[in-house]
Amino acid sequence: MLLDEPLVFERGAAGRIGWPVAHISESDTDAVIADLPPALRRDDGLAGFPEISELEAVRHFVRLSQWNYSAATTLYPLGSCTMKYNPVVNEAVARLPGFAALHPLVPDQLAQGALELIAALEHALAAVSGLDAVSLQPAAGAQGELLGMLLIRAYHTDRGDPRRRVLIPSSAHGTNPASAALCGYDVTEVAVDARGLLPARAVAAVMDESVAALMVTNPNTLGLFEEEIEAVAAAVHARGGLVYMDGANFNALMGVARPGDMGVDVMQFNLHKTFSTPHGGGGPGAGPVAVRAPLAEYLPVPRLVRREAGLAWTEQAPKSVGRMRSFYGNFGVLVRAFAYIARLGAGGLSEVTRLAVLNANYVRARLRATYHLPYDTPSLHECVFSDRHLQDFGVSTLDVAKRLLDYGFYAPTIYFPLVVKGALMIEPTETETKETLDAFADVIAEILREARDDPAIAQNAPYTTPVRRLDEAAAAKRPVIRQPL
Repeated sequence: MLLDEPLVFERGAAGRIGWPVAHISESDTDAVIADLPPALRRDDGLAGFPEISELEAVRHFVRLSQWNYSAATTLYPLGSCTMKYNPVVNEAVARLPGFAALHPLVPDQLAQGALELIAALEHALAAVSGLDAVSLQPAAGAQGELLGMLLIRAYHTDRGDPRRRVLIPSSAHGTNPASAALCGYDVTEVAVDARGLLPARAVAAVMDESVAALMVTNPNTLGLFEEEIEAVAAAVHARGGLVYMDGANFNALMGVARPGDMGVDVMQFNLHKTFSTPHGGGGPGAGPVAVRAPLAEYLPVPRLVRREAGLAWTEQAPKSVGRMRSFYGNFGVLVRAFAYIARLGAGGLSEVTRLAVLNANYVRARLRATYHLPYDTPSLHECVFSDRHLQDFGVSTLDVAKRLLDYGFYAPTIYFPLVVKGALMIEPTETETKETLDAFADVIAEILREARDDPAIAQNAPYTTPVRRLDEAAAAKRPVIRQPL
């Protein structure tokens, strides 16, 4: 209905404002505002803040979003980080009101659906890992690592033998020694061999009763399956130690091989990687931990238990290492991960793994004649090249990464793992098509051709991005960067 006069709000009992009934004057508006408590009033101006229209604000933020790189806009081949596409259906499930609007302090009897989802996810992760009990509480893979080492320390301490050392391969993620050190352990590095693998004999040579655990990533950070993992685990167990597996690369095993069958005692999952939940921007993530039965009593509280009246949280766990996270973990992330597992099922999860391995090996086959492959051992979900073929032209791995941006691709992981000089670590994940992989491989090869013909092209890249190449050291110290467009 069109009104010829301004609306007026009817003042009801006790001065409350009701629905519009007629016209309203400026003095009436002032009276309404005067009735508001001071805490609810907003000053019209912020000192030094520009006054802009809604359209200008929308254009600003849309423009920023278009400058971003993401798996939704381009191939995002970060090796080890596994930046796979997050299916929209998972987001829709996480936004269901019964999940999204559920208060974490609601009584257990009013949250049975959410608790059933948590129980089902724990069961699914136990099944794919081959282990017995799972905590979903850690908020990231690194926090899951920390929890795993706290569990190992509690296990040994409870037996009157706290131990003091942890073994870690030279190819490990940097968070591994950090997690061990946070738990008070000394770290002993074990060198990988010429194949890029961890030899059982090297582990046995340094293993004694002072060692609490071996932390191993399988597949390792070179994307290679640890062929001697069972013998490695046996060497650790023979001297009373435990085997911790960093599950960062579990997307190469999921539904195909189980760490528990390899001798692993504790492992963490990265739900924001393997199980396709949001990853960038610092999270939120989730780093659940799975353990063998003897370690279950040390898992964080609260623990989920099934009683006659239904599922409930309990703090009754006298040997628990305590809480790792407020409430029960990043629940929205857990919902997304469960949606991913439920939609794919056992067969789908194994198919995802096989496609991830196929894609990585296709990229490896396309590029191995162009870029140097330091380890010829068969790859799984990712492949790692070195900068050997770039050195003659004065071009670095960083130059390749910057030049890729001009071609519309985000760069792979560079300079990691540290055991490969000038590493270029590529993980295409299972979600990319052959056409995309071909286009990426063609560009990588073209950048090497450019380096031969005119090294300055790569050395001064990128050219098409909103901000040109920065001083990396200065940018790290002063991250507020302004540059004319």
